[in-house]
Amino acid sequence: MTATVPKCEVMNGVLAVNKEAGWTSHDVVAKLRQLLGGAKVGHAGTLDPAATGLLPLLIGKGTRIAEYLVEWDKEYHAQLRLGETTDTLDATGTILDRHSTQHLTHAAILEAVGRFRGAIEQIPPMYSAVKVDGVPLYRSARAGKTIARDARMVVIHELDVLDVADGQDVALRVVCSKGTYIRSLCADIGKALGVGAHLRTLERTRVGPLKLNRALTVDAIIRNHHLGALAEHVWSLDDALRDLPVVVIDARAADRVCHGGPVMWSDVVPAKDGRLPLKADMAVRIHNGSGRLLAIGRSSEPYPDRIAIEKVFATLWE
Repeated sequence: MTATVPKCEVMNGVLAVNKEAGWTSHDVVAKLRQLLGGAKVGHAGTLDPAATGLLPLLIGKGTRIAEYLVEWDKEYHAQLRLGETTDTLDATGTILDRHSTQHLTHAAILEAVGRFRGAIEQIPPMYSAVKVDGVPLYRSARAGKTIARDARMVVIHELDVLDVADGQDVALRVVCSKGTYIRSLCADIGKALGVGAHLRTLERTRVGPLKLNRALTVDAIIRNHHLGALAEHVWSLDDALRDLPVVVIDARAADRVCHGGPVMWSDVVPAKDGRLPLKADMAVRIHNGSGRLLAIGRSSEPYPDRIAIEKVFATLWE
């Protein structure tokens, strides 16, 4: 009996994936691309192979909105191991040093963790994809080289200690800005306590509006695909871009916008409160009167006479 090959679904948007340990972010992208018959697929925010949790996948036209999603904050549940440092800053590496943690009090741990709330500077770990002179740091690390790295400013919005076990394993909840390395955060906390530390486990529970409890495992993606139901789990472009303000234009401007022409101030349908929350150099969603996403534009002044179009998503014949 010949197996039925599921029909490829046509979809555009963002799919929340619950990545399991052992999968690279690229593995997940490649699997979905294969399922969808070679459709465009990308991801927003890499997860290390040993890490688990939420990985946003961009599908079809969704690959064109990555630059507007990079500001999404992220939430993690992490466990750091005090008293042990590794070359990778996580549990996949080789232990370099061990120190006793018996003298550490709960209060001392809480105080040290508290120092890392707010805006902090981080040095990217050597085992990372950050490029220096065009070469990823992890390649230099594997070659036994240590490369000078510039510190980067990141923001730790929330940092809570959930549990301390045996005075050594500290469970953390972290809400942070883009570009934050939880491995580096754990290593820096260990350094502040004078005993060293590394990241033992990491689960990403949220990226922007996407939450882990609504994400699909790879197996669930395959099942839904075979049932023809995968599209039901994909966020539309408009939903994914919900943090961008909306500018509604009248019908006569739609043709121009769908061909990449600018939005003139006279095209804009006044908002109900009589004003639009625009700032200089702000990305905005361009809607028609029925609420359909036509394009993304960018304002040049708080109340400009035109909005330049950056991305067109709709055509008149769709």
